[in-house]
This record gives sequence, structure tokens and C-alpha cells, in this order.
Amino acid sequence: MPSPATATPTPAERAARQREVVAALARCVPAHALLWQAEDTTPYECDGLTAYRQRPLVVCLPETEQQVQAVLRTCHQLQVPVVARGAGTGLSGGAMPHAMGVTLSLAKFNRILAVDAASRSATVQCGVRNLAISEAAAAHGLYYAPDPSSQIACTIGGNVAENSGGVHCLKYGLTLHNVLRVRGFSAEGEALEFGSQALDAPGLDLLAAVIGSEGMLAVVLEVTVKLIPKPQLARCIMASFGDVRQAGDAVAAVIAAGIIPAGLEMMDKPMTAAVEAFVHAGYDLSAEAILLCESDGTPEEVEEEIGRMSTVLRRAGATAIAVSRDEAERLRFWSGRKNAFPASGRISPDYMCMDSTIPRKRLADILLAIAEMEKKYGLRCANVFHAGDGNLHPLILFDANDPDQLRRCELFGADILETSVAMGGTVTGEHGVGVENLNSMCVQFTPEELAQMLALKTAFDPAGLLNPGKAVPTLNRCAEYGQMLVRGGRLAHPDLPRF
Repeated sequence: MPSPATATPTPAERAARQREVVAALARCVPAHALLWQAEDTTPYECDGLTAYRQRPLVVCLPETEQQVQAVLRTCHQLQVPVVARGAGTGLSGGAMPHAMGVTLSLAKFNRILAVDAASRSATVQCGVRNLAISEAAAAHGLYYAPDPSSQIACTIGGNVAENSGGVHCLKYGLTLHNVLRVRGFSAEGEALEFGSQALDAPGLDLLAAVIGSEGMLAVVLEVTVKLIPKPQLARCIMASFGDVRQAGDAVAAVIAAGIIPAGLEMMDKPMTAAVEAFVHAGYDLSAEAILLCESDGTPEEVEEEIGRMSTVLRRAGATAIAVSRDEAERLRFWSGRKNAFPASGRISPDYMCMDSTIPRKRLADILLAIAEMEKKYGLRCANVFHAGDGNLHPLILFDANDPDQLRRCELFGADILETSVAMGGTVTGEHGVGVENLNSMCVQFTPEELAQMLALKTAFDPAGLLNPGKAVPTLNRCAEYGQMLVRGGRLAHPDLPRF
């Protein structure tokens, strides 16, 4: 039969392959840990990017490391693709199944193995929720800093795969900066460990390569993270601006003043209207954009920094400034930002969340460009930004039941990403490439650069079985994408790579 990783099988071939894989995996895991009927596998057909769906051949839910190892060895022997899955909250299609592959759900690996207050670290299984780490460490006055908006549900294994960030990553860093060690298995089932609980690890430092590799290099089962002391106090400024350019310039002015806020977020008027109707955070609905600027530390440090930031924001043109008076009001200010995605789901049947980054000084430029794209593609877009580090999250609103709206949404998204690259940015900041941004990788990286990425993938996974077809496009795909742009009369920005 054709290779499951490269060819489209007939229904009969797929059914035969499914029986073969199920029979083989039944020797690795208990019967209740295998799903293959359509009604059982449909819930796994997509992650948070619901526009693209694919039912897996088989879903496997192992319960022990030995079972994971056995599954990987069996799949490698049968040459069956494997897609590891956590909570399914990803937004780029990174956990979308392979039609002829096994979706390896790691949801049952949800134990916190150790919290070491002395070394300020915690060792957890990959299926532990992000927020659960901070909850477990709270008794020691510690917490885990990266806080994606989905932290109540997303898992640390998924955070490692995508190098997730959050509203406080400006000061405290992304997942990469807060993980000491990961342990798991290769595609062949070989035990692997990257990093160390010590200050340094022997041999090549490959931890940074694994974090953000989107499940293409290894299956991660255990993670050791850094914990930091909870600040004595945190206060948040909500600053209103009557013009998006002034708001964008204010972000650059805060950083230029030598201030690194604990968080620095930006929302435009459509987004503030959506979240205010949802959570009643107290946002200024008359503002064209608002900034949320947080300071944390000792009471003295916070008072001084809030004063400095307020001065910078007023000079930058803020029309109103409100400072949280207590912890409840601070959390209320952040509740709107944290609920931007579900709030958008209330005003549109579907949305596609982009994830590009740009230099901070270009924030206003990209917002104005997106406003023109709304007219060009006939779709609305609400914008929320990790403004402090230039990470954009434009949410394009559309109806996936309308094929033409989906097509226009895809073109709109590609235009945002390519414009971001032309402004000196990148096609992804924290959500990953997955399947959503594959084509845009073709306009950011040269063929030589992509070949090096594929070479790294091949070094870890020679058979190409771990999450195939994601994150790094093939050169053939890039050539096809370039031809499609030409046929459609749409050329990429002239200063971007050509294929």
C-alpha cells in the first residue's frame, strides 16, 4: 500500500491500515486507552484552530512512560506518523491529527512530581496545567511566571512545544527562559533528556532547540521549571488614547525610558468593546486604544515605577489614566485582556488569531495597515497585542461555514504575516507555525535556511514520523506557494525571499 506519510489511501486501504495499527497498539496499552471509531476520534480532529480539521487514524491515551515508549517503538516499526497532543488549546493547528497517524494524547500525565522551594523549581508531568504549577507553589510564596491566556487549561507540555508566553513575558520571559530541563522519548522510543537542574548541562545545549519545536523532535513527558517569588505588590495602569499611533508610540516611550513593566498590553477599540460586554472590566469604550501597564515588586518599587510610567504615558498623549486601587481591581483590569479570545467568540461564528511580531516602533503602522486590509478583504478584525515585545494577536472574524469567507480570512492572515515580516518582524511569536503559518514561512526564510531547519528535524527524527507536515515547509511547498501568488496576481513583498 502507499506510504501513509506521503500518499492518500483509498477507504479500503485506510481501514486495513487502521486494523493493523490498532492490533499492534493493543499490545502496548489497555483496551480502554485506544480509540478508533469515528464518534470517539472526532473530538480530537482539531486544536484551538478550528478552521482546519482531520480525524486521526487512531487515538492512543497511554498512562505510563513505559506505554508511551512501547507505542513510539511500535509506530516507528510500522512507519506510522505520531502527533503528540496536550490540552488542544493551541491556535496554529500544531496538534491537528495526521489522517494516517496516531494522535498520542498525554492528558493522563497530570501529576506534579515535586516542588522544591529551596531550589525554586518544580518537576511536573507534561499534562499538568500551567496554572496548577503556581497553585502548587503558592504555599511556598512562589509561582511559575509564564501565563498564557489559556493558562487555566493549557498544559506545560504544550507550552514547551510552542514556547508559549503570556501577558507577563516582557519582564519574566517566555517558556524558554523558565524551563530548566525536559525529559521524554525520541520517535524511535529512545529516552532523551535536555537541560539540567544544575546551572549548566554537559554536552551540547539542545534545550532551546526542543522548546518551541512543536512536537517535531521529541515527545516530552516531564518538565522541570523555574519558580520565582511572588511579588509583594502589583498594580496596573489603564491608559486611554484617542489615536492608535499615540498608543503605539507610548509603548516605545515606556521602554525607551528604561522601564520594563511586568506587563504591557494594548487593545484597540473593537476589542475593548467586545471584552467589556463580556466581563465588564471597566474599560474606556471611547478610547481608540488602551494600554495596560503593570508594575510589581516591593510597595516602594511599585509606587516609584507607577509614577514614572504615568508621566511617560501622559507625555505620550494619554487622555485618561486609571491605576488599580487594590488587587481586585487589578485582576478586573486584566480579566478583559485574558478573555479577549472568548469575548471574540461571542461576536463572531469563528475567528482566526494571528501571531506575528514586529518592532515596537511599528505598532501603529501595523494597526493602520490592518485597518486597510479590513476594507480589502471585507472582514472585521479586532486587535490585542503583547505590546511590550511587539507580539501581535489580530483576531480576524469570519464564518467558517462560508467557503468564500474562509478563503478571504486566509488571505487576510497571510497579508498580516507578510506585512509583519516586511516591517522587520516574524510570522510567529508564541503560537507556533503549525499548519496555519506554513506558507508564510516561505516568505520569511530562504531555501537554505529552511533546508537547515529540515536537517535538524532529520537528525532527531530520520523517518519524519513526529508531527509531519507541520512547522517547517518543504521547498516544494514553497515553490507551489510562490506560483499560487503569481497566478492570483498577488506578489509577496518585494524584499522578501522568492522561491
